Amino acid sequence: MSRLRTFTRRAFVVGAVAVAGGVAFGTYMVRRSYPNPLKGGLGSDEAALTPYVRIDTDGVTLITPRADKGQGAYHVQAALLAEELDVDLAEVRVDPGPPAPVYWNTALAAEAAEFTVPAGGVLRDVAEDGIGAVMKVLGLQITGGSTTVADGFDKLRAAGASARETLKAAAAQRSGVDIAELRTESGAVILPGGERIPYPDLAAEVAEMEPVQDVPLRAPSDWRYIGKPMQRLDIVAKSTGTQTYGIDGAVDGMVHAALLLNPAQGGGINGYDATDALAMRGVQAVVPITGGVAVVADNTWRAMRAAHSIKADWTPAPMPATMDAHWQALSDAFTQDALDSRKRDDGDIDAALDGAEVIEAEYRAPYLVHAPLEPLNAIVRVDDAGAEVWTGTQIPRFVQQNVARIAGLEPEDVTLHAQMMGGSFGHRLEDEVVKYATEIAVQMKGTPVKLTYSREEDMLHDFPRQIAMARMRGAVSGGQVTAMDLGIASPSVMASQLGRQNQPAPGPDSQIVAGAWDAPFAIPNLRVSGYRAPALAPISSWRSVGASSGGFFQNAALDELIHAAGADPLEERLRLCNDDLARQALEAVAEMSGWAGPLGNGKGRGVALTRSFGVPCAEVVEVSVTDAGIVLDQVWVAAEVGTLVDPVNFENLVQGGVIWALGHAIMGETTYENGAAQQANFDTFPSMRLYQSPRIEVRALENGSRVLGIGEPPVPPAAPALAGAIFAATGQRLREMPFNRFVDFA
Repeated sequence: MSRLRTFTRRAFVVGAVAVAGGVAFGTYMVRRSYPNPLKGGLGSDEAALTPYVRIDTDGVTLITPRADKGQGAYHVQAALLAEELDVDLAEVRVDPGPPAPVYWNTALAAEAAEFTVPAGGVLRDVAEDGIGAVMKVLGLQITGGSTTVADGFDKLRAAGASARETLKAAAAQRSGVDIAELRTESGAVILPGGERIPYPDLAAEVAEMEPVQDVPLRAPSDWRYIGKPMQRLDIVAKSTGTQTYGIDGAVDGMVHAALLLNPAQGGGINGYDATDALAMRGVQAVVPITGGVAVVADNTWRAMRAAHSIKADWTPAPMPATMDAHWQALSDAFTQDALDSRKRDDGDIDAALDGAEVIEAEYRAPYLVHAPLEPLNAIVRVDDAGAEVWTGTQIPRFVQQNVARIAGLEPEDVTLHAQMMGGSFGHRLEDEVVKYATEIAVQMKGTPVKLTYSREEDMLHDFPRQIAMARMRGAVSGGQVTAMDLGIASPSVMASQLGRQNQPAPGPDSQIVAGAWDAPFAIPNLRVSGYRAPALAPISSWRSVGASSGGFFQNAALDELIHAAGADPLEERLRLCNDDLARQALEAVAEMSGWAGPLGNGKGRGVALTRSFGVPCAEVVEVSVTDAGIVLDQVWVAAEVGTLVDPVNFENLVQGGVIWALGHAIMGETTYENGAAQQANFDTFPSMRLYQSPRIEVRALENGSRVLGIGEPPVPPAAPALAGAIFAATGQRLREMPFNRFVDFA
């Protein structure tokens, strides 16, 4: 029986939970308000007005629970709070706060609901409410899916407004002045005569008050921060080398640890000989951990050197031994039994292809590790009373629960100090480094253990982007695209990732077909099918997840059909586009690039449009053919975000996303041999260099009603737009990444 038929029954269950979410969990559990986690341990001169605002005599601290991994999350959250609180960003502190269910991500339900109920309207709203109810009850505090702005846009402003009005109420009570005559400015309540009462001076009084609720939010015309260019709060520290990250952390009495893990991902260990390691300078202990061994020493370098001296007897990895076997597993998955989803089945694809001149192609996207500049690290201290953790993470409550499980504690006895991260791209949605550090710390109770991965361990034991394959059959008629049958095979990202958290992944995996099933094109006969391949290498979320491959497959296939029809790549997309916001993105990028057909003279342009995380993002890439190879000249990007919060950060995120995507499309690939990744450092896993980078012009569109994020949506269209540009310039069709296996780049 195919997974598709299984899904049909599951869909009914999901729908029932969505409709009756309050009944499934109990009306109280869904509607209840979580307690303010900042209330515990406050001093007499401290106040936690909401879970997002803490005030003491030293000033105002804004709680920014969405993790910052370089994308400016702390800054944008602080700006949304400050917009209503009336504080100057330069004068406040930011703190990620503790893990707590009150910080559950309210925006994650939208994409899941769209996949569950593709049609808009009441059913979609019901599905989103139901899925949101599940996430609230579970208290899913997660940073991901480009949801930081969407999640915080309303609730952070509401928290700031509530805190502001509570401070005004306290000032009115102290001064005897009617609250209607008070105003706020730059972190102070202003009395009618101009007297200022700084917020910290009111801390003791507001600590005894109930927060003022249901405060109307300010009109856009009154915004001071939103939509205006801002200097990020971390920009000076990051520009001067003074920003501290998790890897810089230190705790009194700390020892250092390094790992030796089975190079074959998922393999175990039969035994080891640590004689040489124990004799090395600074080494204090060698301890067993799951799948390997750890060395504890007086500094990281000595621990790493000692780890490399250990002789281990490894067991094989539970995955195919060769890359050919990985690809064969995908090829074998295009069967009815492996059918995981079919969210688009428009028209009659079989009738449309019957008797037509069928165009066929196969596309491939490789594994890709995350490789942020900061290797994984964590500090963990465990004793009988509790545990403390210092690390950068996107899943703080999972970290808390896993440390508690390994150490035999209750989750509330685990204190997490979230750290700034030096990149992630999805890497910190995993917490293996904390699990390993906890295993070591349990064997050294009372001693803080700092575990730092070497670059090689970080890349060899990463959980990379999914490997994926697509097959297209299509037809054209009368100069138009009339039929596309697109099948995509991949292992399940969600099953792999959630499995490491001991969580189920029921139903079909939307990420297998992300970026393809929801493409906003009304091809008369269109079918998009997802096929679940068996588990191969363990995989995880990588910037834009399934859309990073699905967007390439869909756009590349559409390009081939458009060319066969003799149509213009941009004009035919505009003709087929059935979504107003996506159409406006295409029109904007056409105007920005001055699109007017083929360029000739060794130049070429390609265009792509992908909708991911709710954002229609259109890109045009221009290249030139030179004696040294292909040169990327310029990229134009237009993306619909609903409301633009920070235009400077928007530009940075879009440009960074394009560079990230192009570099990986050109030269990025992770391969496995006998279970071991063959790329262990940047010499074998290179990135785009500055001299290779194109000029990038970006434009934010604000035509939609939903506030959307932009960290990931620029990634999926970049690779297919580049492939289209290379075809236009050279006539060579690229159907597999990385492209430098087939063409030379300057």
